[in-house]
This record gives sequence, structure tokens and C-alpha cells, in this order.
Amino acid sequence: MTQRNGIRGTSEGCRHSEASGDLEKVQEANDAMEKVQEANDGESEEGGRGNECRDSAPAAGAVTAPDGGWGWMVLAATIIVLALTLAFPSCVGIFYTDLQNEFHASNSETSWVPSIMTSVLHAGGPFCSVLVEKLGCRATVMLGGVLSGLGMAASSFTQSITQLYITAGVITGLGFCFSFQPAVTILGHYFVRRRAFANALSSTGTALGLCFLPFLGDYLHTELGWRGSFLVLGAVLLNCCVCGAVMRPLQPPKHRGQPLMNHGPPPPEEEPVRTQKGRMRRMWSSLGASLCKHMAFDQLCYNARYCVYAIGITWMMLGFVVPLIYLVPYATANDMEQSRAALLLSILGMVNIVVRPPFGILFSMSWFKGRHIYVFSAALLVNGLSNSICCVGPSFPVLLVYVVVYGLSMSVVGSLMFTVLMEIVEMSRFPSALGLLAIMESVTLLIGPPLAGVLIDKTGQYYHVFFACSAVVASSAVFLMVSFCWLDKRDRALSQQGQTPAAPEPAVALAPGCQYISVPTEGDKDKASSNGAEYST
Repeated sequence: MTQRNGIRGTSEGCRHSEASGDLEKVQEANDAMEKVQEANDGESEEGGRGNECRDSAPAAGAVTAPDGGWGWMVLAATIIVLALTLAFPSCVGIFYTDLQNEFHASNSETSWVPSIMTSVLHAGGPFCSVLVEKLGCRATVMLGGVLSGLGMAASSFTQSITQLYITAGVITGLGFCFSFQPAVTILGHYFVRRRAFANALSSTGTALGLCFLPFLGDYLHTELGWRGSFLVLGAVLLNCCVCGAVMRPLQPPKHRGQPLMNHGPPPPEEEPVRTQKGRMRRMWSSLGASLCKHMAFDQLCYNARYCVYAIGITWMMLGFVVPLIYLVPYATANDMEQSRAALLLSILGMVNIVVRPPFGILFSMSWFKGRHIYVFSAALLVNGLSNSICCVGPSFPVLLVYVVVYGLSMSVVGSLMFTVLMEIVEMSRFPSALGLLAIMESVTLLIGPPLAGVLIDKTGQYYHVFFACSAVVASSAVFLMVSFCWLDKRDRALSQQGQTPAAPEPAVALAPGCQYISVPTEGDKDKASSNGAEYST
């Protein structure tokens, strides 16, 4: 009996020692896996291009928006990028007369230069989305700086107006697109709770560009002529590369790999498609998925607010930027000195710089939560009606009153344009929603200035252009205000009946890295508590 117990104890001890040995081996394997994971994390931090969003959307887990910290540096870089891109087409009017005389072109032919530039700036949205996915926001902004700089430098050597369409219009406009849209996108990832304030501050970049680019353009025009000015301005646009280098990606919180024993079997490999029909089906399905991913057709079809907003903004752009292009030619055609005419654009920029930060703080208050679209529409209505002031007369005091009123309303419109879009679509769908909206805007931006040029050639008077722009912009404001008021009434009626308006589901599977943690504001919490609902993000 004792011997049997001894044998049993010995066998149990052996089994215990073997189990201990197995556990030690598993522990050693887990330690080795953790070291490999740490090494991979270190390598990905040093140079991993795959973590750059890819810049805007890290690959693993949800990322908390810092709402400060390095985000302030990203905000400063975005301000400079917007100053060099969005404000640039409006300053081409300084060289408008020189381009007409150089190439013996009419008003409509010359107006195609800023028109193509602005249109390509917006129409390149889907291409920009693809580049952001492949390269990241940082590299895409830097690529845009190189393209815009080369385009303006090449424009100084053109010998015909058609060549200028390609260099200054297409190449430079595409560079502006690659710099502008990723900068706005990554700013929305860095700021959530202070997003309205950050967007308002970033929109001062356009005002900053309107402030100093006319002075710079007028000085270069006096010293170097239009060809030398384009060459120097091309060098100035290369500063977008420096701004892009600042926009580093948000990194997800580190977490160690799972233990070795919890690792499941590898996923089965897909069988290759052998038939030609199968390859074609695969190609068309991937093309459709790519279109749905980079252009938010699902939002356009199922999100009524986005559909209304896209239609209103598209119609607005037909006459929103035209007055900025024709303000200087209108003043110089009525015997005003070019330096004083350029001063009007600079005053417009100064008004925007002074007014936009206070507006940003004001619109960040909890009372404006959910009311941004109505403030935006009211400001757009004032902006449209202000164009009729130019019809009073071409004197400097009248045009000064015009640029002040136009600048005040433009400040509100610029501060809230992206904020409203971020409120009506999910942040994960914002790049594709912005890309589709930009495509729709590009059509009216392309035909707006040439139509105004045809109107001037037919009538011989500039003030007809300002009348037409007043009617277009004001009608878009009324459309947005009435449409969103009706949508809000409909949603309230559905909520009183106990129904919830269906939110559109994304048409594509979103990567986990596209999920960002939103920090609720006090207004959100108060609104949720008053409705008896739990606030969740």
C-alpha cells in the first residue's frame, strides 16, 4: 500500500513537474511574443507608413481626439495651408488685365484661369481621398505643395492662354486640392469638443491669404511683372510642404499582443478567381466599393440633411467667389488705382482675421449646438444681398462699405461651413462626404466666372455680375433655411410619435482606425438629460 502510494505520488509529481514545465514554456513563448510585439511597435513608430492613417485613421483601435496639445500646431499649419490655397484664386484678379493684354483674350477667356483653378481644387476630392488612404494626410499635403509650386513656376513660361489653363489651372489647382482637403480632415480628428472653435480659427487662413496675398501680388507685379510674380508665388506655395510635415498622425494607445495560447488559427486563404467572368465581376465589385468609399453616395441617397446641404452649397458656389474675382477689375475699369483696388481685398482679409476668432468662440457655446445651420443660412443671405451694394457706384467709399459687410458675413459662412458638414455626417464618413461635395461644387465653380465674363462682354458693365451673384447666393440661403426647418419639424413629429429617424448606415465596412472617441460638450449632456436619454458616443 505504501509502495503503491509512493508510486502514485511519484507519477503525480512527474505529471506536476511536466505541467509546470509546459507552463514555463508557454510563459517563455508569451514573453517572446511580447518582445516581438514591442519591437514591431517601435519600428512602426519610427517609420511605419502604414500607421499614417493612415495619418488620419490609425490602424488599430479607437483614437481619442486630444483637443489640444500637438493639435494646436496642426491648427497653425492648417491656417497657413488655407491661406496659400483657398485665397489664392481670388488674388489672380490683380493680374487680370495683364493676362488679357498679353494673350489678347476676352473677359470670358481670361476668367477661365481662376475658374479652372478653383474647380480643380474642389473636383480633385476623390483622388485626394485615395492618396490619403495610400500615403496619409502628411504626405498628401506635401505632395500638393510640390504640385502647386511647380504649376505656378511653369505658368511664368507659358506662351498662350491655353497653356496657362493647364499649368495655373489644372496643375496648380490639383496641388491646392491635395493640400487643402487632408489638412481640414486631420484637423477634425484632432479636435472634437473644440471643433467649432478650431474650424473657425482655421478658416481665418483664407482671410489671412486675402490680407497679405494682394499686397504681395501687387508688389511683385510692380517690380517683376506677371511672369516674375508667378515664379516667386510658386516658391511661396512650396511652404505647404513644411505645413504638411507638421501634421503627424494620431497614434492609438499601445496594448500588448494576446497570449500565444489564445491565438486562433489563421484565416483561410481565398481561392483565386480562374475564369474571365469571375475576374470581371471582382473588378466591377471592387470599383463599386471604391466609389462608395471615396464618394459618399450612400449619404447623398439616405441622409436627407446631407443631400439638402450639398444641393444648397453647390448652387451657392455659382456666385459666391465670382465677386472676389471681379472686384479689382471692376474698380480699375472705373479709373481707380490698382494699388487702392488691391487694398480692398486686403481690407476684406483684415475684417475676416479680426472677426473669425470671436465668432469661433461664440459658436462653440452650447446654445448654438444644433443651430449652426440656421446661423450659416442667415449669414449667407446677408452675404448675397451685400453684393448689390456694388451697384450703387464704383467709388472707394462705396466699395469699402461693401467689403466690410461682405467680410463680416463671409466670416460666419467660412467659420461654419465645415462645422455644419461634420454635424450632419459621421466623422468616419467626413472625407468621402467632403469629396463628393467638392465634386458637386466644382461644376458651378467652373462655369460661374466664365458666365460672368460672357455677361460682361455682352453688356459692357460689371455691375450686372454683382446683381446676378446677389440673386444666386441669396436664393441658396433661403433654400437651406426652409429645407432644414422642414426637416427639423419632421424629426420632431416622428419623435413625438415614438419613432426615431433612421440614420444612414455606411455603404462600406469602416476600418477600426476610423472610429474616434467624441468628447461630449456640456450642451450635449444637458440636451440628453432633458430628453431623458443617456448620452453615448
